[in-house]
Amino acid sequence: MTAMKNFLDESAERHGHLCPRQVIGVRMGMLAAKLLDFNLPQEDKRLLAIIETDGCFADGIEVTTGCSVGHRTLRIRDLGKVAATFVDTNSGKAFRAAPYALARQTAIGRANGGNSHWEAMLLGYQEMSDEELLAVQPVQLTADIETIVSHAGIRTLCDICKEEIINEREVTRNGQQICLYCSGEQYYDVEKVISANVALSKSMGQLFGSNSK
Repeated sequence: MTAMKNFLDESAERHGHLCPRQVIGVRMGMLAAKLLDFNLPQEDKRLLAIIETDGCFADGIEVTTGCSVGHRTLRIRDLGKVAATFVDTNSGKAFRAAPYALARQTAIGRANGGNSHWEAMLLGYQEMSDEELLAVQPVQLTADIETIVSHAGIRTLCDICKEEIINEREVTRNGQQICLYCSGEQYYDVEKVISANVALSKSMGQLFGSNSK
């Protein structure tokens, strides 16, 4: 319980308070150490965590495992699920964990005390066993680990937009090396950005005067 408390305290300090999903994240990270034989938080990059939502859940995962976006050991595939897959990049072993559908009700019933369901979940998730809280499945990644992690120091230019691409994220289409945006995986609209910038420029000119720099 001491190790869990330490992780929960660190997560609460980072997030500003402690909430139930942080507890789930911490519990999942601790389970990864047990099932994949890790010492946590890791000091190298052996463990890769792929989480399926952002928010406070991610804080619990990060402080427990030591995985982070900066170290390229934490990835988010936003499926809107409080779930995560943990991968031992040395052995290739991987498992996915998610709370049972009835975990919330179990936690509320298990907690002794608590002034609300929220507080009961906060306490209950800490008291439940792994078997009660988390559904665990061994999984096999659809892409090999080398493709997911890629190799450092490799870069190329997109043949269409001419922007640099790192981490081997280019794709080959009709003999061209192109970025994911130019291949159709877009999350912004260039025309709307241009229109917005024109409107912003006009607004700034009216606010500061046409001679402003």
